Amino acid sequence: MKVTPIEPFSKDARGAVAEYYHDRTGLHLIVFSKAGSIRGRHYHKGISISKNPEVIVLLSGTCTINWRETSHTDCQNETVTGPARIEIQPYIWHELVAVTDCSFLELNSLSEHVADTFYEN
Repeated sequence: MKVTPIEPFSKDARGAVAEYYHDRTGLHLIVFSKAGSIRGRHYHKGISISKNPEVIVLLSGTCTINWRETSHTDCQNETVTGPARIEIQPYIWHELVAVTDCSFLELNSLSEHVADTFYEN
């Protein structure tokens, strides 16, 4: 799990502006999560190139990310406030718990997500 803050280069009364570059093209998911909701609770094997690694851009809000290697039982967690880039490697079980209302950009399509999402029993 890797979290990289995205630092604005400009802030004023209207808000902030930051630059962000990514090399993935095609369809992406825009996700809006209400405070208290949970996303994920799964892992990816890296079958889809967009899930090796999975990249999520937390645009706004705060969430707690819980994760662990699928071969382990001990979870780690980190609370992240957007904007930030979240990178999740294959075989990392993960869930995102929205502390506040959150907006995400998930750098993969729905079909890529479905093809490479696995749940534990």
